Amino acid sequence: VQLQASGGGLVQAGGSLRLSCAASERTLIRYVMGWFRRAPGKEREFVAAIRWYDGSTDYADSAKGRFTISRDNAKNTVYLQMNSLKPEDTAVYYCAAKFKTSAMRVDYDYWGQGTLVTVSS
Repeated sequence: VQLQASGGGLVQAGGSLRLSCAASERTLIRYVMGWFRRAPGKEREFVAAIRWYDGSTDYADSAKGRFTISRDNAKNTVYLQMNSLKPEDTAVYYCAAKFKTSAMRVDYDYWGQGTLVTVSS
């Protein structure tokens, strides 16, 4: 499956952005879709994930209460709505996909190209 992420940009602290990830696969019912990020000088980290068939979600502590992951079946697209953004959210955000039954935060097979989010203070 090929993934195309978009929606990054420059935003002031406290602002919002919505990232999109379009998947080439026609049927995503067996997939888990995730968002990860890599901040400058840091390791890549998990942000959020959604299980396509039932919509169950998982969030990193840093994302809880501010970010919302969702999916659109008709568009084969997963979204990450990011509110109350902070400078420490600055990173390249990657979408990923897998159809393994392992925990939602690990073992992803397919990765998008990344989209840069910059939050100014």
